Amino acid sequence: MATIKVDLSKKVKDMKIMHAGGQPPVIGASFGHFHYLTEAEIPYSRLHDVGGPYGGGKYVDIPNIFRNFDADPYDENSYDFTFTDCLITELVKAGVEPYYRLGITIENYAYIKAYRTAPPKDYKKWAVICEHIIRHYTEGWANGFCYKITYWEIWNEPEVSRQQMWSGTPEQYYELYDVASKHLKSRFPHLKIGGYASCGFYAIAPQIRIDPETLLPGTIPPSGAEQNLMKFFYGFFDYIKKHNSPIDFFSWHSYADTSRIKIMDEWLNKELEKLGYAGLETHLNEWDPFAQEFGTAHHSAEVAGVMLALQHGNTDICCIYDMRTNTAPYCPLFDIRTHKPIHAYYCMVAFNTLYKLKNQVQTEVDKNGLYVVCASNGKNHAMMISNLTGERVDLEFEGVDLSEARWHVIDNERLLSWSPQIKRLEVNDVVLIEW
Repeated sequence: MATIKVDLSKKVKDMKIMHAGGQPPVIGASFGHFHYLTEAEIPYSRLHDVGGPYGGGKYVDIPNIFRNFDADPYDENSYDFTFTDCLITELVKAGVEPYYRLGITIENYAYIKAYRTAPPKDYKKWAVICEHIIRHYTEGWANGFCYKITYWEIWNEPEVSRQQMWSGTPEQYYELYDVASKHLKSRFPHLKIGGYASCGFYAIAPQIRIDPETLLPGTIPPSGAEQNLMKFFYGFFDYIKKHNSPIDFFSWHSYADTSRIKIMDEWLNKELEKLGYAGLETHLNEWDPFAQEFGTAHHSAEVAGVMLALQHGNTDICCIYDMRTNTAPYCPLFDIRTHKPIHAYYCMVAFNTLYKLKNQVQTEVDKNGLYVVCASNGKNHAMMISNLTGERVDLEFEGVDLSEARWHVIDNERLLSWSPQIKRLEVNDVVLIEW
């Protein structure tokens, strides 16, 4: 039995953007699936890894737009915006704000040979190139546009293993961030400049394993790679603090489950406060728990669990990785064969129902692993529940009358389908209740 207590009169906080995504569902040069983003009212699409390896050779990445680094960065003829113009225009038409990553797409085989992962040979020039990309998309430069693009992220996962994103030293990345952030912030004080898209903080939330002989749980000690992620994090903030580098948001990633992501979120908030960055926006802009299970009830329950846990938590924006339709396993929202929405997509739809009500109101639940958020605009109300307890749960509600409520369920067979009133949640059920 679980009791969920709701007080519609007590606002906790604004509903946050937990239902944004990574790269949009572009296939080659086809944008025919963008209507799914409109229908789910996805607020942001983070433009990283767009179009496949090397950004498809066409999209977003600095080497795809500014193809000859020795060219003049002030000359519009040095830039090739063609395909990225199409992409961003289609996103804007779909009602989705681009979230622009300045840098490169991951090179998964960099350990064999890397092509674009070396530090730019001139950091200031690289920053000037970024400046003109921003001017093209937000100020109309070079026959461009005046689109609303708030977030500009400097690079991605510079500390990732095997130098798949950055083959320089940590200190070289810190310097690039310092030079670029100062230049861009001086030119665009109204925009938000940040980074560094950290690989995450697995060392502070170790995995649990079961000893096959004793059947007792234990923790897996952090690996050397996980410890290096922590060193990079502290080194970055030490550097930018000493150099007074501007930062409007800090972005990080995690492919852990809901319970571990929740620990990381809490840890990061406290650690930033200790480092002198209390209140800094934080974005979990690459995440997908149990990616190998996409298209199952358990995967959708974890996706819902992360959004609900971090709505209660500190993270300001979440972007699931990602919204492509054709590449497993990083395809949590769509079937790779039919390109149609699957379970986790409908979690985004359900969360958006709460988001549109604007206000999170007080809820209390007395069972671990049951994640609940309730939202209200004073007239209309909605609640979303994810059952990650590992068992069936009988529900009891206090403070609300749900006798006339509309119930919808996501499980293995149902995709946010209507249901009679539910008194018992099955394992991995996700429920949306509106009244």
